[in-house]
Amino acid sequence: MDHWQHIMKQATFRLLDHSNETTFQQKDYTALTSFAIDDALTLSVSNQQSPPTMRLWVHEDTVVLGIPDARLPHIEAGIQLIADSGYQAIIRNSGGLAVALDQGVLNISLILPHVKKISIHDGYELMFHFIQYMLRDLTNEIKAYEIVGSYCPGDYDLSIRGVKFAGISQRRIRDGVAIQIYLDVEGDSQGKADLIQEFYDVSLRGETTKFSYPDVTPHVMGSLSELLGFRLTVADMKKRVYQTVEELSQQIISSPFSEAEWMTFQTRLKQMEKRNEQIAAWQ
Repeated sequence: MDHWQHIMKQATFRLLDHSNETTFQQKDYTALTSFAIDDALTLSVSNQQSPPTMRLWVHEDTVVLGIPDARLPHIEAGIQLIADSGYQAIIRNSGGLAVALDQGVLNISLILPHVKKISIHDGYELMFHFIQYMLRDLTNEIKAYEIVGSYCPGDYDLSIRGVKFAGISQRRIRDGVAIQIYLDVEGDSQGKADLIQEFYDVSLRGETTKFSYPDVTPHVMGSLSELLGFRLTVADMKKRVYQTVEELSQQIISSPFSEAEWMTFQTRLKQMEKRNEQIAAWQ
């Protein structure tokens, strides 16, 4: 995708750092909240009430489930396992499968308008090349292809030497798109992979299902710190995001939510809470 920088070269980028719960004025700031925030921002960008937006977010120990995960035959047992392991479980409002988040995982949401001009393929390629470019001084080995045995596998798993450290998803609303990526930067990547492996074991109990759930192999998952051989922190990665966006845009702003965005957020949050009622009851 040779034109990724052309798409990214916006006159103004709004950059929001929600990586600390105190930076977003919401009493219960969870991953569930974050998906409602992204929906509100996507609609705002779609309606041209906000410039293109880059949002950074981090959450405490959480397993974010995809919609297909909710159909696992013994999902209640899987949710109980997650809770017993000290993690919270939520179901997001988009595709994909289970992903484990913690304080060592940086999530980036790139929210752009004019979705009809950006194909789904373009969206994935854009985020892939943005990450490659952002880390170009550290490595030239980042590839995008499905890593068999990883959790939440897909064609745009980002890996170094066959070990996955990031995954990309998209959510499209009206004329806006939120391209979301989780970056496993530091911490116990094997522990997270072990938890997802056990979650599927418990939730399936050997049953055959129409949907093909991943057979997780923990050793194909890793953090950037592990793969690069030196410690990177979430704070380091945030600085790199800022520097890269600054390089690719003429102006960066960090305006707080407008009244209209707050109203949309509250509506979307209620929808997320409704979607997660049963999951919440099992924890």
